[in-house]
Amino acid sequence: MPERVEIPGSERQAAANHPRVGEVDNDKPIDVTIYLRPSGSLDWVDQEADRPPAERRTISREELDKATGASDEDVAAVRAFAQRYGLEVTSVDLGRRAVTLRGTVEAVAKAFGAQELGLFEHPTIGEYRGRSGPLTVPSDLAGVITGVFGIDERPQARPHLRQSSAAAAQSYTPAEIAAAYSFPSGVNGSGQTAAILELGGGFSQTDLDTYFKGLGLTPPTVTAVGVDGGTNSPGTDPNTDVEVMLDIEVLGAVAPGAKIFVYFAPNTDQGFIDALSTAVHDTTNHPSVVSISWGGPEDSWTKQARTQMEQILTEAAAVGVTVTVASGDNGSTDGVNDGKQHVDFPASAPHALGCGGTTLSIQNGQIASETVWNELPDHGAGGGGISIEFPVPSYQTGVKMPNNVDTAKPGRGVPDVAGDADPETGYEVLVDGNRQTVGGTSAVAPLWAGLIALLNDSLGKPVGFVHPQLYASSAASGFHDITQGNNVGYQAGPGWDACTGNGSPDGAALLKALGG
Repeated sequence: MPERVEIPGSERQAAANHPRVGEVDNDKPIDVTIYLRPSGSLDWVDQEADRPPAERRTISREELDKATGASDEDVAAVRAFAQRYGLEVTSVDLGRRAVTLRGTVEAVAKAFGAQELGLFEHPTIGEYRGRSGPLTVPSDLAGVITGVFGIDERPQARPHLRQSSAAAAQSYTPAEIAAAYSFPSGVNGSGQTAAILELGGGFSQTDLDTYFKGLGLTPPTVTAVGVDGGTNSPGTDPNTDVEVMLDIEVLGAVAPGAKIFVYFAPNTDQGFIDALSTAVHDTTNHPSVVSISWGGPEDSWTKQARTQMEQILTEAAAVGVTVTVASGDNGSTDGVNDGKQHVDFPASAPHALGCGGTTLSIQNGQIASETVWNELPDHGAGGGGISIEFPVPSYQTGVKMPNNVDTAKPGRGVPDVAGDADPETGYEVLVDGNRQTVGGTSAVAPLWAGLIALLNDSLGKPVGFVHPQLYASSAASGFHDITQGNNVGYQAGPGWDACTGNGSPDGAALLKALGG
């Protein structure tokens, strides 16, 4: 047998508060997703992003697949490996560089050297299969396989929403918030396709019809797409139903002309990564913007998962897709009780548009006041801070940015942008027949996704990886600078800050800054 080598970044640790409660069923068949190395580079993406959207080079999804897809040789090597270990190759997607293998738990564990498999108890979700230590492959596959997902099925992310607990809470329709933020007028997102990623829950068409008709809007076309067995399953979990409906209703109300596709996947790193990869490479539906309202502390992810997710986000940039991601609802700790500050992932990925939170007061249709959202401990706070996993990206090098308060080292700053997220100044939504007021940065990601759809519609070309333009001095007028408040570890101030990024949007001014 050939020597074995570790898959870089594949090591996992058992969660401290998840006790081991049993042994795995070794005879149970499971599916794992293997990602292979790209056959070409996307180094040009960041350089092109410095250009205005109208002058920027992007490529089609078909061109992306040819430029960076997996090679036939690498797939053949994986097929031979699978046969050697008694695994079945059930699907191959050269463009996504994804191969799905099926086998028993025992066979898969042996093939990848998985250690310390067991059943563990999650505090709220129940039992899951977990592992500890690194994964390995035969040395002839070193560098060929960049990630293996599906052996460990622990829940990877949580929805970033907060429901109002006060009867006196102020609430707004998404359209009222969009108007206060001066979203572009005269367009409705027609011709655009928006993707929403969900890791549970579902939507009711009846509720959507009632909600949008109540706003005087024709309900948008909403289609469910299943990934890794995920389905539109309303009623299985009220909390995740709220997330799904919030995302659709905010995005749909802001850009009612856009078609919406909701990609449902299991709440695992495999499900999350596969859902994003499926949406970005979707040559049938062609989304131009993806909204993600789920995430977890960046150091709770394996390095192989962070690397794979960032690779997919870079692929999104190459094809002109903007990915908006909620930055979290627990302030600068991201809900981790270790006395340190944590940013949320995938919001902290350099090619994700991290969306932070504000407390917004609207009077007579105008912004009366706006501060950092911080209603801790009970009502949440916008996530943000300095990454310990990603260096400062090129578009943030001109920003006066603090170092990480724990490490005193620089890193990727989170978030990039912000919007109303306080549940006490939240969004009016309809879920399971009940009207509710909901906030959280979960609302900001679809709000910005709706704005991106309107900008794309106005410009006649996708803004795509828009970060360099958002950080350019010429775009300063496109934001309402939030200078008051903190998220525990970081303080707001003039310009970019680790609470609200560049600020909340002035959509009309932002459109002008982007060449519209």
